[in-house]
Amino acid sequence: MKIFVINPGSTSTKIALYEDEKPIWAAGAHHPAKELDQFKRVIDQYEYRKEFILQKLRESDIPIQFDAVIARGGLLKPTQSGVYVITEKIKYDLVHAWLEHVCNVGALIADDLAKMCGCPAYIADPEVVDELQPVARLTGLPSIRRVSLFHALNSKAISRKYAASQGKKYEEMNLIVAHLGGGISVSAHHFGKVIDVNNALNGEGPFSPERAGTMPAAQLAELCFSGKYTLEQIKKMLNGKGGLIAHLGTNDVPTIADLASRGEEPFKSVLDAMIYTVAKQIGAMFVTLYGKVDAIILTGGIAHGRYCVDELKKRIDYLAPIVVVPGEDEMGSLAYNALGALKGTLPLQEYNPKE
Repeated sequence: MKIFVINPGSTSTKIALYEDEKPIWAAGAHHPAKELDQFKRVIDQYEYRKEFILQKLRESDIPIQFDAVIARGGLLKPTQSGVYVITEKIKYDLVHAWLEHVCNVGALIADDLAKMCGCPAYIADPEVVDELQPVARLTGLPSIRRVSLFHALNSKAISRKYAASQGKKYEEMNLIVAHLGGGISVSAHHFGKVIDVNNALNGEGPFSPERAGTMPAAQLAELCFSGKYTLEQIKKMLNGKGGLIAHLGTNDVPTIADLASRGEEPFKSVLDAMIYTVAKQIGAMFVTLYGKVDAIILTGGIAHGRYCVDELKKRIDYLAPIVVVPGEDEMGSLAYNALGALKGTLPLQEYNPKE
């Protein structure tokens, strides 16, 4: 089975061709800020990203002849975990998504390419996978409910692979997964469902390289009504210009960690504070699972760095066995999901969210 995978990131586009689960070709590029800045909205990058992908295929003489095309899911309405055929309803909700993210563009391009070669187009485990237990949804204000928004694709895939390595099924284990990237999500996996997780995109949980995380509510409210900032500026502080970049002017974690390891300030104090907030969130998920945790999995790009992993371990290694799986295999995870859908081993889900 030839499976074409599309994974757009905020400043890059990754593509790959798989034969079953084996990658046989891959390409991608970092998109210069001056090129992306011409687009007022993220969804406006659709044609730009599509042409980039088509050009890469032409350059490598790869015909558009696939058995399936799959893209990273977008910010749809809350839905269950699984593989979805891209439908007009999905496309409409991505174009009119409640939050802007370039992952919304991927499914639109996947559907176009699939139509060119007459194959199915899929998404899998979008960021909006919602399996929260009822008590995790309520806040102290009836008008505000907690939202499940996290690195579902990688967190689920890593969990399944770890369970298999232990001779068990994902649905038989209790796991805590800390995805450590530009945004940080810490999820509690109970017998195959993520029953609690911080909203990793727009303001909850640990602060991260680019996001502000949980803030003191009254102080944030005062900032919002200070007259100094617009709503859009406040949102950018929470997501994009918060966290390490707000404190240190950079989101380059390897460089920050190198300076922190040598005791240089303010790099050490700020990075240690971020790690502290991650550890607290892991502790919260430990409580969510009643302290019955088979493993704590550290994944994402930051997990490549020894400093952050070692400092985090100091705070949590007494809770449960720690497993470090650096990086993320989103491309392989997408190919796995598409192959399962083609073979019928993974059931297709119906996108029919509650309005």
